[in-house]
Amino acid sequence: MKVPLLNLQAQYVSLRDDVRRAIDQVFETQHFVLGENGRTLERLVAEYSQTKHAIGCASGSDALLLALMALDVGRDDEVITTPFTFFATGSAIARLGAKPVFVDINKATYNIDPSQISAAITPRTKAILPVHLYGQCAEMDPLLEISKKTGIPLVEDAAQAIGAEDRGRRAGSIGKVGTLSFYPTKNLGGAGDGGMLTTNDDALAERLRRLRAHGGANEYEHIEVGLNSRLDELQAAVLVVKFRYLDNWSNNRALKAERYSQLFREADLKFAVEPPFIRPEARHIFHQYVIRVPEHRDRLAEFLKEKGVGTKVYYPIPLHEQQCFAYLGYPFGSFPESEKAARETLALPVYPELTDEQQQYVVDAIKSFAF
Repeated sequence: MKVPLLNLQAQYVSLRDDVRRAIDQVFETQHFVLGENGRTLERLVAEYSQTKHAIGCASGSDALLLALMALDVGRDDEVITTPFTFFATGSAIARLGAKPVFVDINKATYNIDPSQISAAITPRTKAILPVHLYGQCAEMDPLLEISKKTGIPLVEDAAQAIGAEDRGRRAGSIGKVGTLSFYPTKNLGGAGDGGMLTTNDDALAERLRRLRAHGGANEYEHIEVGLNSRLDELQAAVLVVKFRYLDNWSNNRALKAERYSQLFREADLKFAVEPPFIRPEARHIFHQYVIRVPEHRDRLAEFLKEKGVGTKVYYPIPLHEQQCFAYLGYPFGSFPESEKAARETLALPVYPELTDEQQQYVVDAIKSFAF
């Protein structure tokens, strides 16, 4: 049996006619930038994310960059974040001349450990950037307490977490500003790159709209230097079509995750496999279903590949070990939980179209692995 890590073709089958019709309508209007589809998507995402504003941009990476720009993060400033995340989290900080300051993750959730943040704050700390990894929100209450006490704003990297919740609050609505990604593999994925920012701050929203369009008050009058980072109408049209399925898709992912975990509990495995931990006060949307394999992770991944099962390691090299961040001076061992997660985690196939038979096959294949 073939069980791919993700099957976007299966998703597209049920959407083909609506997606093509939406794209054709964009071509009929010949309005490709900052049009009606983009405005509709912004309204839908703002309502869904429980925020007053949503501002479309060209990618999730640009959303991070724009958020930090709007908070005036610049040269010699510091931004606290986690080293166990996608590269864009750290690169957005570095591109502005600021310094990424890493703190370790919580072993169970893989999200930033709030208990370690206060010790990392200095007079140059300009923002705290938690990542809602794999579709589960970071523990936000202690972060909010730190932010309130210090005045340091929170930027939520919610690229993998649209619709995820922490104590009933949607990802992207809890901090000063949130960032989303519509990369094709996301729960709400486009037909290319796309991103969005969410905020309840009117002035910040106005500035973000300006910054995404070269910092201009209008086409030829520029208040500051911004980016050319607008969500185009073709992407927005596809995303508007897909949006109506988002909750159902995310709920189905959670059901698939629950079934995986039950199958693992019932399986008589000869080695340790730890299913994901779900915080009781969180809604996990399972952008990824990530198991922890303390021993023989890489050999298991290769074995599953031979069995036709797609897997992936998110992320094999923590940011503090990346060559481009060597100048930060973090030696190996600085963040033991992040380093351990990089060695032990493995993502299994999880998507709404995944069948019970496929899931059983995946677990049976893992059960048959002999090291």
